[in-house]
Amino acid sequence: MEANKKRSECPLSCSLDVFGDKWSLLIIRDLLFYKKGTYNDFLKSEEGIATNILASRLKALEENGIIEKSAHPESKAKNLYKLSKKGIDLLPIIMEIYIWSDKYFTMPLEIKEIIKEAKKDKDKFVKQIVKELKDE
Repeated sequence: MEANKKRSECPLSCSLDVFGDKWSLLIIRDLLFYKKGTYNDFLKSEEGIATNILASRLKALEENGIIEKSAHPESKAKNLYKLSKKGIDLLPIIMEIYIWSDKYFTMPLEIKEIIKEAKKDKDKFVKQIVKELKDE
């Protein structure tokens, strides 16, 4: 997942080179919907990512311009991660994956509500989330 390392010129292949592993979209999801922003926040996610994998994915996402890392305002020992504009632009894709998943998998009620809201007016839903992310 190194920056600019492409297997082919196919748009899908190029995209998967950036965020197509088992963990990257979950990190992006946590930044989008769960307001996580520190290394320890990501470690506490339900899926149980290993520390070495997390470090590797955060580095790759940063190198590919999906996330930005900054010093934590309250602790010199921590970094704060947030989505870049490029990362925020993945929101519509992630919402389509959620909608597809709702059709084929059992979802927790809270996620079903998010999906239901998004389906009503996808553009409005995406604009609201983007506004919230930019206001942070």
